[in-house]
Amino acid sequence: MAAASHKPLGAITADDLAAAAPGLDAAALHSALRCAVDSCTGEGAADPAAVWGELCRSLLRPDVPFAVHRMLYYGCFAGFPSPTPPAWTPDPKEAALTNVGRIMEARGRELIGDTYKDPIISFPDLYKFSNENPEAYWKMVFDDMGVEFSVEPSCIWRASDAYPGGEWLPGAELNAAANCLTAKPGRSSDDVAIVWRDEGKDSEPLNFMTLVELKKKVCLVANALDALNLPKGSAIAIDMPMNVNAVVIYLAIVLAGHVVVSIADSFAAPAISTRLKISEAKAIFTQDYILRDDKELPLYSRVVEAKAPMAIVIPVRGSLPIKGLRANDLSWQDFLGRVNDAKVENYAAVMQPAYAFTNILFSSGTTGEPKAIPWTHITPLKAAADGWCHMDIRKGDVVAWPTNLGWMMGPWLVYASLLNGASMALYNGSPNSSGFAKFVQDAKVTMLGLVPSIARTWKNTDCTAGFDWSTIRCFSSSGEASSVDDYLWLMGRACYKPVIEYCGGTEIGGGFVTGSLLQPQALSAFSTPAMGCNLFILDSNGNPLPQDSVGIGELALDPVLFGSSTTLLNADHQEVYFNGMPEWNGKVLRRHGDEFERTRDGYYRAHGRADDTMNLGGIKVSSIEIERICNRVNDAILETAAIGVPPVGGGPEQLTIAVVLKDQSSQIDDLNQLKLAFNVALKKLNPLFKVSSVVVVPSLPRTASNKVMRRVLRKEFTQASQAKVSKI
Repeated sequence: MAAASHKPLGAITADDLAAAAPGLDAAALHSALRCAVDSCTGEGAADPAAVWGELCRSLLRPDVPFAVHRMLYYGCFAGFPSPTPPAWTPDPKEAALTNVGRIMEARGRELIGDTYKDPIISFPDLYKFSNENPEAYWKMVFDDMGVEFSVEPSCIWRASDAYPGGEWLPGAELNAAANCLTAKPGRSSDDVAIVWRDEGKDSEPLNFMTLVELKKKVCLVANALDALNLPKGSAIAIDMPMNVNAVVIYLAIVLAGHVVVSIADSFAAPAISTRLKISEAKAIFTQDYILRDDKELPLYSRVVEAKAPMAIVIPVRGSLPIKGLRANDLSWQDFLGRVNDAKVENYAAVMQPAYAFTNILFSSGTTGEPKAIPWTHITPLKAAADGWCHMDIRKGDVVAWPTNLGWMMGPWLVYASLLNGASMALYNGSPNSSGFAKFVQDAKVTMLGLVPSIARTWKNTDCTAGFDWSTIRCFSSSGEASSVDDYLWLMGRACYKPVIEYCGGTEIGGGFVTGSLLQPQALSAFSTPAMGCNLFILDSNGNPLPQDSVGIGELALDPVLFGSSTTLLNADHQEVYFNGMPEWNGKVLRRHGDEFERTRDGYYRAHGRADDTMNLGGIKVSSIEIERICNRVNDAILETAAIGVPPVGGGPEQLTIAVVLKDQSSQIDDLNQLKLAFNVALKKLNPLFKVSSVVVVPSLPRTASNKVMRRVLRKEFTQASQAKVSKI
């Protein structure tokens, strides 16, 4: 794991510490280091994990310079036999208090049998149980979460030719939003459902909304939706930041039996238009502007440019009237004013079959057009169950995750918090700021989720310095590959609480591989498949390796996967996910598209996409979408290839554009100017996408059928980047 340049812990001197942390009392720090090491040393050599745990508890406070944290971490695990040393180890007493630990202590022998030991030792047995006994496992989870059905399912799962992977909750009727608006066992309707703060008001008190207040607001909006006389099941879009109004609108659309169309507020007009057309949206909720650093960024004008259907427009500055609305558009005030006063605070939720659509989200495919993925009333239960089991979201917790309803983690946050009886924490502003860091402190956040690029920004700007994050019980990370150093730094901000890595997909409604507070957690690694999910790594011939064996390759999933998609609106679901996949135990495996490695000590590591999509800043995007834009930037360009290249040391992919010129004898004088031109053009796709480098190549590698082999370029560019660093 550690490079040769890292000194073992016993060889670190006071002078080393002084060099890493000028201004600190290096002698005192070194003395404390020796005491910590000695306290973990018995008759034999000290266990590195135990020593590291003691250092985290007694020495490595957030105000100690990160250079010291890093030196001691690498020194502690120098010579460690595994490439994935544990950066966090569960405490047995704390493990017993988790959702899973509590259930296992009460019912471990009933569920697992006489082999049950304790929540930590027997966690792998519970994972096995979740796959072999889905009926018992999922009923246990639903009962503990307090999920309510208006019509109970005849069973949890049954084989069915109509659904890939079988049918879940046959015969059940429910409403996912209604389940969010009822107090969970042990909770009251007067408990806080949402806590929030607006950017620029960082010194003002927090805002709170109780569950009963949230329900009243959702019922008001649901009644106003009925006044629009749209047919039940209509698609209704939301294109706005993830603030309190957006959450209220989201829940109201689902409560009223309609379908949310999720559109990210960063999208330009063409991307908005594409999603509105695919979903056949009948209306859209939006804002006049987005406020960032007191600047007004137009949003409604983008919706108009996209030729959206009827828009309900919320003024970002309170009650100020909105000028220039189209003839059929409504202001927020006029929309709510249509409700009869007698109906304001009550609404009978529309109960629907479990497979009725609740949400249409979009994920980039390899064809350039985004895949339209419907969520049903089942999908929210998968999202919430992941939060219950893997992030240990408990009743009374405070959950924050900077995101947007346009991405799956937006709806995930709504369901994973409210269905588990937790409070949702929303900061209406940029997460890359000291304002957000203060909000985490003031809201007493217990679970903080993020994408790795946010952690990298925090680390580089030190904007979290001085804030108390001690209430955090765990972090969670999704969207892109993380960096060991960035997440070591992140853990240190909260006195070394674990990062639960979380990888899945919009079409799954949650994760397929993640971590647990009942297992040791290694940096930038996954400790377990998600409950109820069987993982397979395919060999070079496309066949699954024996389960639990070491290997690297494209990842495939057991099709019996609760919450996973069964249809796509604009593509053949069978072709996208199943055609050409190998069988296992008589079942055709489900394609995912990520390349994964299983290490010899049982961890999983992600190695990026195996297909022609990439993650940029946590946003999955097709290479083809980017290439279509780049190909038109300069007349000298014959073709381009967009490649996501991981930086040396790990972390979020960086966008590299390979360029083939029409005239091979000519050259482009200034590649920086070309990079700038690419970035300007890509703003039309998404202003968050930025080209990191441009490389001119004589030709693009292709298969015999003329398909571009982007992974060949990715490998070449990655190796070139590593070679360049090694020479420095």
